[in-house]
Amino acid sequence: MKHNLRIERTTVAYVARRRARIAIIGNEAIAPMKGERAIATYRRLREQALWRLLAADNGPIILALLETHLIEGERSLPASILYERMGRSLEELRGQGHHLPQTAQSYVADWLAAGFLERRFPPGASEEEYELSSASEGAIRFVSSLAEPRTTATESRLAVVIQQLVRLAEETDTNPETRVATLLAERERIDRQIDAIRAGRTPSLDGPRALDRVREIIALADGLTGDFRRVRDRFEALNRDLRGRIMDEESSRGEVLEAVFAGADLIADSEAGRTFAAFWRLLTDPEQSSALEQAIDSVLSREFAGTLDSRDRRFLLRLTRTLLDQGGMVHEVLQSLARSLKNFVQSREYLEQRRVNQVLREAQRASLALKDKVKAAEPLAFTLELSSSRLRSVSQWALFDPAAQAPGGGMVDGDAALIDLADVGDLVAQSEIDFRALKANIRAVLEAHSQASIGEVLMQFPAAQGLGSVVGYMALGARHGLRGDRSEHIEWLGMDSERRRARIPTIYFLRERVHELA
Repeated sequence: MKHNLRIERTTVAYVARRRARIAIIGNEAIAPMKGERAIATYRRLREQALWRLLAADNGPIILALLETHLIEGERSLPASILYERMGRSLEELRGQGHHLPQTAQSYVADWLAAGFLERRFPPGASEEEYELSSASEGAIRFVSSLAEPRTTATESRLAVVIQQLVRLAEETDTNPETRVATLLAERERIDRQIDAIRAGRTPSLDGPRALDRVREIIALADGLTGDFRRVRDRFEALNRDLRGRIMDEESSRGEVLEAVFAGADLIADSEAGRTFAAFWRLLTDPEQSSALEQAIDSVLSREFAGTLDSRDRRFLLRLTRTLLDQGGMVHEVLQSLARSLKNFVQSREYLEQRRVNQVLREAQRASLALKDKVKAAEPLAFTLELSSSRLRSVSQWALFDPAAQAPGGGMVDGDAALIDLADVGDLVAQSEIDFRALKANIRAVLEAHSQASIGEVLMQFPAAQGLGSVVGYMALGARHGLRGDRSEHIEWLGMDSERRRARIPTIYFLRERVHELA
């Protein structure tokens, strides 16, 4: 009893020291964070798209529409399709009593200006495409977590924390002896598990714990899509910054090209670039990709997976494709930035942009020089002629009338043709092969013989269309006949009453395939 009491006292003292240490660390972390700094930070965040979307008057409707059309369905949609689907949804909401006076195009334009949507024009596309911004995805994910809250302290989350901390401690250890000891302990643990499984003891997670684990995995994987968007936004921000520096600097073309290549390296060597490159190598590794596919198939085949809802099952089934699509999109953005920067310089477009910036700066300097001499309300004796176009109402436009451009005079009767219907029939018969008559001839021959060649058919039924009949028999033989090893000589009387002779491959028509000639 004394021994147990000593252990309990030691444990209580240890816990008290840990709590005191945590409290001290917490106070030290919070102390520098003054109220004014927090207010300024939250005011800045309030101006961002994510907060404005959550605080919008029609926020629930906007979130529901964006989630329905650009998350649960396709991740990006052409403008025409998005307008059409959004219009149907708006009509349904108006029928339920919601006040939505604008059109689908107007709402999409407002959401684009507010930063809720992003618009892109993919190469080769006929129209622009819309997709969610990273702020909208974050807002939808945040609201979904409130609607379906997870357990705050689940076993799976604790296991992830412990595993990552243990792995971090092992991989950052530079002592060879402790690394070897850790690996030996891991090998002993694996050997014990192997012995237990061979002995018939197969430990496995029960249904509730397995469901908690798979839902935690889905939540982590779902957050990767937002990471992709932030990485892509970071790349584009670096690209805009680099273009701005190229236009502002007064350098030669060679120096600009060096800046471009250095800028491409800057984008690739940035923190976002290095992180994404490492992730992309892991995702496109055949061994890792195969292991991921097999793991997904195994999890979905377990009994507990049957209790997952359709959304979670669909997410797991599409996980590999979604990661590859999102990662490929970011990878393509990274590659296209370097190409576009190079074309930006080689096409000398940057010179035009630089000239425009120079003119604007000159105008600003001139206005600053005159601000003390000319008052804002004072009229100027200067007439500025602006370029403009004449605007007219659409109702004043006149439709094009072809009759006004038609030549004078009426229709005249043409001369009668020197040909009759009989002559037309002969021309058609000469230009078109009568396969119906040829098939009837073959069927008639096969009624008396088990097989017959083209030459034998021509002996009983001469070529009524000359060479056309011969070609027709050979076409039917290639499709419905049997080709022999030898050749045969055939004769026929041409349309010009001249007898002709030819050697063709021996092709037999068979009685058992006569139904094909019906």
